[in-house]
Amino acid sequence: MTEQNANHDHGEHVHEHAHHVHDLPASGREKGPIRGLLSGMATTARTMTKKTSTRQYPDEKPDLPPRSRGVIALLEENCTACMLCARECPDWCLYIDSHKETIPSETPGGRDRQRNVVDRFAIDFSLCMYCGICIEVCPFDALFWSPEFEYASGDIRDLLHEKEQLGEWMRTVPAPSDLDERAPEAPEVAAASKPPRVARRNVTK
Repeated sequence: MTEQNANHDHGEHVHEHAHHVHDLPASGREKGPIRGLLSGMATTARTMTKKTSTRQYPDEKPDLPPRSRGVIALLEENCTACMLCARECPDWCLYIDSHKETIPSETPGGRDRQRNVVDRFAIDFSLCMYCGICIEVCPFDALFWSPEFEYASGDIRDLLHEKEQLGEWMRTVPAPSDLDERAPEAPEVAAASKPPRVARRNVTK
């Protein structure tokens, strides 16, 4: 076979494969720009008739649910520095310092008591992930959720809130919701409402 015939056969082979190439899907541009313009205007008209759900913040304040997790508030007089919240915190963003204080006995001959006094209680909200574990584990109701969320800062050091600032958030904590009338009575209340036990006397014959 000569070189000319070989090139001729190769050209016919490539030409046959060219017929098997699939055409690209239609992009819609071949239908003209007028149809696309009308479709866009129809979409705009449908959107204009719908009620918008966008609020113009900060001019319009959002309606937050009562249990929103905005910032953590501290009721210092309830805190006993038991360190339970700091130990359970998964981010280690709580810093607590305290000292012991002796309280003299009010009765003669009684024993003096000791109590923990909080020197420092701080939360680093740049580390906090707002899980709420510290609030749940506090046995003395010293920590509360506040829906306040407008405390952003351009300096990360301002997100470390000391106990004075945490105490200021208490004024934004909403009042607790009413108890459900159909809920069962708390075990503590039921135990306290029981009549006192009467001591049994041993009757001897």
